[in-house]
Amino acid sequence: MDRKVTVPAGYARHLLAQARAQGLDVAGLLQQVGIGAEEVEQDGGLSAVKFGALYQHFMWSAQDEFFGMLSSGKVPNGTFRLMCHCIIHCRSLERAIWRCGDFLDICRGTLAKPVLVRKGRYAKLSLSPVDHVDLESFNGLLQEQPAEKVRTSLSMWHHFISWLIGNRLELKAAYFMFDEPEGVDHYRTLFQSEVKFSQHENAIIFPQRFLDYPVVQTEETLRGFLKTAPYQLIVMVDDDQSLKAQVVAMIGKDFSRELPGSEEVAKAVNMSVSTLRRRLLDEGTSYQKIKDDCRKAAAMNYMNSPQLAINDVAALMGFDEPSAFFRSFKKWTGMTPGEYRKSDAFRGLYEK
Repeated sequence: MDRKVTVPAGYARHLLAQARAQGLDVAGLLQQVGIGAEEVEQDGGLSAVKFGALYQHFMWSAQDEFFGMLSSGKVPNGTFRLMCHCIIHCRSLERAIWRCGDFLDICRGTLAKPVLVRKGRYAKLSLSPVDHVDLESFNGLLQEQPAEKVRTSLSMWHHFISWLIGNRLELKAAYFMFDEPEGVDHYRTLFQSEVKFSQHENAIIFPQRFLDYPVVQTEETLRGFLKTAPYQLIVMVDDDQSLKAQVVAMIGKDFSRELPGSEEVAKAVNMSVSTLRRRLLDEGTSYQKIKDDCRKAAAMNYMNSPQLAINDVAALMGFDEPSAFFRSFKKWTGMTPGEYRKSDAFRGLYEK
């Protein structure tokens, strides 16, 4: 099988530290999702599927849905789901973001909301206080928050927006109020943009044309998205500067939409289609192979999420008919989805 999609093990350590502070049974939570203590302490990556399961168990145990993000108290479980239902039928990304802000203004426990500003060719989304929190108190609370929590909040909004429009939101820069931390290269990898610290706000900057993009997700795709949350909000690109890695980042993790064509990808990397093909060939691959590999990796990660029914996986992968997904999955793995779910490879993910 292809290498699993991972997140930095530090993400799990950050959640575990907060769990201990709340008096939760950390060892029990890790055991429930099949994560060994040694996996958390390593410097490498942790399975994104396992981290997603760990995150969901934390939310349930702490009864706090914004666990790991900026909040001023416990955010009741179900808040994120209701916000998604409030915005899923918005005509444009801009309207969806403003509606998110309106929704968070009336939620218990929330601290920050996204606020948009258009300026020239670019737009800025900043983490701003909700209506019941004044700016001075907000800035004071931010100073007390660990850098990881601010980074996680901004990164999750970036990935959530990308999911809404079915395209990776291309960033010009990411701004942070705190001083430059250790491991700054991780920030550049995570946001795939210029990163600045000691700024007057926490924000992401992107071309304003994205604000006019339609929200392409539906209630059907939302169902699978919520079942796997926060998987699509935390997975990140590899620290790889190759052309292949750039193409993988443009394809993203959302396969419920139509993928970009080679002409669109070539334009995005300032190449002709023929140059794109030649450069990828030099790296031992092709655009079609990259798409196929990305589809297979996404399918495997969804199939490794036991809370998803096989039909849910088919919908998340963009197949109108489950039978078409069955055929593709068997071509990729030599097994039907049902056979895979009964295999030792699948059971081994969750057995100690």
